[in-house]
Amino acid sequence: MNGDWLIRGRDGGLCIYAYAPDGDTVVCRTERGPQGPWSAPRTVGGDQRLHRGLALAQGPGAYVHLVSWRPTVPGESGLVHATHFQSHLAALDWTPIGHPNRTGDRTGPPAVAVDAQGRAHVFVRNKGGGVSMRAQAEKGGWGPWRDLKGKRVRGELAAVAGESGLITLYAATADGIRRWRQEEPGATPVADEKPHPAAPRPDTLRALATSPDDTTLFFTDDDGALCAWRGDADPVRLLDAAGPGPVTAVRCRLDDVDCTLLAQRAHSGRVAFAAYPTQQESAGAWWTESGPVLAPDARIALAEDADGRVVAASYVPGQQDAMNLTRRKDEPGLALEAWRRVV
Repeated sequence: MNGDWLIRGRDGGLCIYAYAPDGDTVVCRTERGPQGPWSAPRTVGGDQRLHRGLALAQGPGAYVHLVSWRPTVPGESGLVHATHFQSHLAALDWTPIGHPNRTGDRTGPPAVAVDAQGRAHVFVRNKGGGVSMRAQAEKGGWGPWRDLKGKRVRGELAAVAGESGLITLYAATADGIRRWRQEEPGATPVADEKPHPAAPRPDTLRALATSPDDTTLFFTDDDGALCAWRGDADPVRLLDAAGPGPVTAVRCRLDDVDCTLLAQRAHSGRVAFAAYPTQQESAGAWWTESGPVLAPDARIALAEDADGRVVAASYVPGQQDAMNLTRRKDEPGLALEAWRRVV
């Protein structure tokens, strides 16, 4: 999963996107009322068989865009896109959007971001080791594939729409961190002059809009530090990473303060949380663990519910009976309710 798989829908209810036990299809489950119960899993996008590797992003109107690879002919694959307008209704069928090199097998995990006009921008590594992009056109359909250049890109990309709706893309490379930014709506993102020196671990990048002008990239470096970077200075070491996997992040209000909340599967197997005032890394942060011990491949997600309360979820890919969820209590601080199985 690349992106937020726990999402608040248009009606305020939460929706979970996950792989079916066979791993070939994506399903969603939605809250039928405040704090549940949850619907049974429903297939997203029709019966198209998919490869593992789903990218998700939510745009204006709370629409969810999903992108994945599908097998085409033996030894080859193509990308497909679907839109889910309302979580309690069926999503549109998967639509083919092609391959960054026209033909071939999977080149890397995709990423997707949605601009202020509701247009999805799909990013994926290409055969040359750089990044290619395809975006929805203003009047419908899709524009051409565009080669954004770059080289020796590794792991998952991190794509994010800022508060302005302009899109920023980050990639870990052998030379550091590469960043591409849109200069105006609908424009092709342009790369910084050179990669920023850093040592990010592949598959640990997470980007979050943190002000009207800034997005913040979180990543774990080779020394095991969780770092924050906004491009205007060197990355800031926030704290030691709680575990080896990816971090997830959400902006929320804690005790009426605009905070960034981070969550990660800790080395102990439990979920670790850390919060600090948004863009004030100098304030410091520390981890607090919660919940049961999770499988090594468990994924963590954060969101806010219709009442503005933080919700955390854990999910083990392919195991529909291994989803757990907790909410922030209605009291000061980040006190959480007991974790409960999603049933």
